[in-house]
Amino acid sequence: MRSQPHVLGIVLAGGEGKRLYPLTKDRAKPAVPFGSSYRLIDFVLSNLVNAGYERICVLTQYKSHSLDRHISQTWWSSGFHGEFITPVPAQQRLGPRWYTGSADAIYQSMNLIFDDKPDYIVVFGADHVYRMDPAQMVEQHIATGAAVTVAGIRVPRKEAIAFGCIDADADRKITSFVEKPSDPPGTPDDPDVTFASMGNYVFSTAALVDMLRKDAADPDSDHDMGGDIIPAFVELGQAWVYDFDSNLVPGQTPDDRGYWRDVGTIDAFYEAHMDLVSANPAFNLYNERWPIRGGTSHLPPAKFIRGGSANDSMVGAGCIVSGGTVHNSVLAVDVMIDEGAVVQGSVLMPGVRVGRNAVVRNAILDKNVYVPDGGQVGVDLEADRERFTVSSGGIVAVGKNETV
Repeated sequence: MRSQPHVLGIVLAGGEGKRLYPLTKDRAKPAVPFGSSYRLIDFVLSNLVNAGYERICVLTQYKSHSLDRHISQTWWSSGFHGEFITPVPAQQRLGPRWYTGSADAIYQSMNLIFDDKPDYIVVFGADHVYRMDPAQMVEQHIATGAAVTVAGIRVPRKEAIAFGCIDADADRKITSFVEKPSDPPGTPDDPDVTFASMGNYVFSTAALVDMLRKDAADPDSDHDMGGDIIPAFVELGQAWVYDFDSNLVPGQTPDDRGYWRDVGTIDAFYEAHMDLVSANPAFNLYNERWPIRGGTSHLPPAKFIRGGSANDSMVGAGCIVSGGTVHNSVLAVDVMIDEGAVVQGSVLMPGVRVGRNAVVRNAILDKNVYVPDGGQVGVDLEADRERFTVSSGGIVAVGKNETV
């Protein structure tokens, strides 16, 4: 007999991530490297596993090879107790077509639900940076008897226009759910902030299956979780909001409690990295009581020679800073910085090489980018725009395997 409710985790990892181009040119968005040692999907998987949920299906679709490989190499399990973490590609069980939306992705994968027979289904997105104990959200879901519980994070009303917004009563029952409204609603206890949807949901299994079937039969639906499924439950009076502020994770500090970032744009991705490198980081990767698990590189420790230095930075295994200087930056594994080079306010992914006297400033360099001797990135934005992607915030993004 099970002492705990039987929960199946479904992670939605099929999006194209167009706003993160060129980082998503050759990979799915959840497979984009992050924070020196991780990929974006590692955050949601770590949260689920740390909460004791180890039966997880990752629904993939576009450019999924590196994501599939990362899951199989990093997130394998013995299966001794029936646990599994597995990527599930679009199976076209209902005909020769791709997923048409996030709800359709689950509908086309309904066999996963029927095979596992869960009491509840946790449906989370795959590309946010945060810590959360999903078990606390499941507990509230069970206590309220809801058909669906939506995780909501409090954001200033003026910023909420970019999110799906939740209006709820004093008991946290959702009264309306609107995507990107011009006049976002306030929370029951604070009119100056809004509950923005985090894209994380808990469903009672029978209710979700029934709603997915109805949605699939509706020719006017976009078959989207936030745009169609959640509003349908709200209309039935069966949806509740879970306040992310109430989630308590072991080992949190006052500085990083309640941290959540949607890193769907180049600027947001860059800013989330800058959140990591201060002495009191807005997001603390060093919480041993709620670890974020990532890939193991099997590389030797980082080395600093010929006066090379790194200040207010994170430097991954296998890096060699040989006479260069690194400031306020994140270096992934196997990065080499040569003599006289300056790297400032930048994110360098695995295998990047920066030559002698080169300058890299306010930039994101994808895997295996080569900056030759004397090369410059982020110094002349007009010149950079002719070759690379420059964000609205002035961040230069150089794609995988490019030479500057």
